[in-house]
Order: sequence, then structure tokens, then C-alpha cells
Amino acid sequence: MSSLHEKRSIHWLTGQFRNADQEAEYRRSISSQVRLETALAVVVAALIYGIFMIADYQVMGPNRKFYLMVITRAVVVCLCITLAVIIVSRRRHVYETWLHAMPLWILATGILLIIPMRPESINAQVTGTLVATLAFYLMIPNLLTIVTSASLYLGIGFLVFAVLFAGASPWMVIRVALLLIMANGVGFFALLRLEKLRRGQFSLLLEERDRNRQLLDEIAHRELLEEQLRRVVERDALTGLDSRSHFMKRAEVLWQGSRQGKMPFSLFMIDVDHFKSINDTWGHSQGDLVLTKIAEVCAQSMRSTDVIGRFGGEEFVAALPDSGLDDALMVAERLRTRVAALPFEERMRELQASVTIGIAVAHGDDVDLQALITRADRALYVGKREGRNRVVVCDEQRDEGSGEESEERSLT
Repeated sequence: MSSLHEKRSIHWLTGQFRNADQEAEYRRSISSQVRLETALAVVVAALIYGIFMIADYQVMGPNRKFYLMVITRAVVVCLCITLAVIIVSRRRHVYETWLHAMPLWILATGILLIIPMRPESINAQVTGTLVATLAFYLMIPNLLTIVTSASLYLGIGFLVFAVLFAGASPWMVIRVALLLIMANGVGFFALLRLEKLRRGQFSLLLEERDRNRQLLDEIAHRELLEEQLRRVVERDALTGLDSRSHFMKRAEVLWQGSRQGKMPFSLFMIDVDHFKSINDTWGHSQGDLVLTKIAEVCAQSMRSTDVIGRFGGEEFVAALPDSGLDDALMVAERLRTRVAALPFEERMRELQASVTIGIAVAHGDDVDLQALITRADRALYVGKREGRNRVVVCDEQRDEGSGEESEERSLT
């Protein structure tokens, strides 16, 4: 924070940022606006300078000095207008100090050249010089250092020319010097205050941008954390399948959709056979590897519309919307066969992985999702009792005389 404050601190005398990079960034940000304002101000100042040809003609008449005066004013006006056009046409977003300084020095030189040609109008030229000094500070946009140097050049040059060409007395020089000091002081501190205010506003804008950027970064970070948390909640850390709670949410949506559309709906309970023996023989890390490989096979064997999750331990559960018994049997058998064909590393080459799958198919509107899971789980345990590595279908039919009858069909 302290380094940032130092970077954006403003020099007490020049009104510029102490940090050169910060000052360059500020000038780039205002380059387009300054180009237009400078060009307009220079053209107006040049035209005002040139229009005084009328007063020259009235005082001097058509003589050699007048024509020399006309040429001087015309040259100054043409140079200033040319520079204004160049300034406006520059497309670079860089504040070119020399280019913006030249009009001030040309105008100051033009004012000074009037003194040798019209020394009798020295009193009137004092007023013009004072007005020009204030105009340099307040009318033509420029850096305070440039304006000050051009104004001092104009003021000191005026005093020297007044003595050399107009025979100004010491007292007149003192009076004019005091007036020029006052004009420079007023202009200097007015422009200094303006420069500080502008850069202060720029610093506030940058600070606001920094805070907005930090806020956006914080929002992005929070969204990332929320996404990571959501994944932790929704995904099983080991297998990458849906967690039990997330599976239940998704399966419930599919189940309700099937009920409303009167479409078939099937559910699998899948258990890894002899998993405790695998852990005891090869260790829990290898057991986790077996679970991971079987989970991959389960996910690959399902359709894109199906939902599968880890129910707990070595059990998985899958919901198959728009699937009747024939479709469910085909998917289950494909899954069982692929698991049985899984290859393992050299140290576990004798392992023959297998799964037992219990299937429950929804019939009618009187069965909820939890009841369907219970039926599939019952079919699963029938398959485990009958020797494992098989697909078992749980059929429940209602018997009007005796209540209900349950039957499980086992397919190896």
C-alpha cells in the first residue's frame, strides 16, 4: 500500500506524479482530449495575434515597417495553425512535450518582435504581454514546467526588449516586472492547483479500478471455491461418480419425469464381489484401485441419459430412465461382462473382478424411488446368495387375494 501511495504521489512544485511511469500513463489517458483542446486554443490565440494587423495599419499606415509587421504576424499565425493541425492529426497516444511546447515559444517570440517595430506602443504591449502570460497558463493546455519556462522567456524578453528598443526607464522596468511577477504567480499557482486536481482525480479513478479489479478477483475466487465445494459435495472423491446425496437428487428428477410421462424406469444396485477379500489380500490402496476401475467401467457402460453414483463402500447405484426390463438387462449384462474382463497389474494378475447387479423396474404409480432402491437391493442380495457375478431381476406383483408376492429371477 505504501509503495502504491508513493507511486501516485504528486510533486508539490510541478504538479506532476513523482513516478515517471504513472505520469506517462496519465498523459496517455488525456492525450486525445489535450490534442483537441491545445489545437483549438493555439488557433484562437494565433488568430487574436493576427487580427491586431488592423490596429497596426491604423497606427503605422502602409509603410515598410507595417509590411514587415504583417509578415511577422502572418508567419506566427501560419506556424501556429500548422502546429495545431499536426497536433490534432497525431494518432499516437503519447504526450509529445516538444510538439505542445512549440506554439508557446512561437507566440512568445512573435509578441517580442512587435516591440522593435512598434516601440511607441510599449504601454499597450505591456497589457498584451500580461494577457498572453495568463493565457499561457490558463488557456492553452500544457505542462506546468513548459508553461512556466515559456512565460519566463516572454517576461524577461519583454523587459530586455523594452530597454533596448523602447528606451524604458528603470522605474518602468520595475513596474512592468512587478506586474509580470504577479501575472506569473497567479497563473502558476492556478495551473498548479488545476494540475494537482486533475492528477488527484486520475489517482481516484485508478484506485477505483484497482478496487473493482480486486472485487472481480475476489468474486472469481469465491466462485471457484463454490465450484470446488459443489464438486466435493456432488462427486465421490475416489471414483468421480455422483455422491449418494447428489445421485438421489438427480434420480428423483428422472423418476418424477418418468412418472409424469408414464415412461418405464429401471434402477440398478451394483456390488463388487469379494471386496473385503481384495482389501485383505492386496491392501486398501489396491482395493481403491479396483473400485476406481470398476467405476470407470460402470460410467462407460451407461447411456448419456443414465445417472450413476457410489452408494457406499463397494456398492454403486444407477438410474435408467426410459428403460424397460429388456433394455436394463442388456445394459447390466454388458456392464457385468466388461468388469469380468478387466485387466490388472502384474502383482494382481490372478484377480478376477466381478460384480453382482440387482435390477428393479418400476410398475405403476404406487412405487416411490426409495421403494425401488429397496427392491433392487433385495435382488442384489439374492444374487450374492446364489454365488455372485450375476444379474438378478426383482419382480413384484400384486395379488388381489393375498396382498403381494415377491419373486426374484437370477441371470448369470
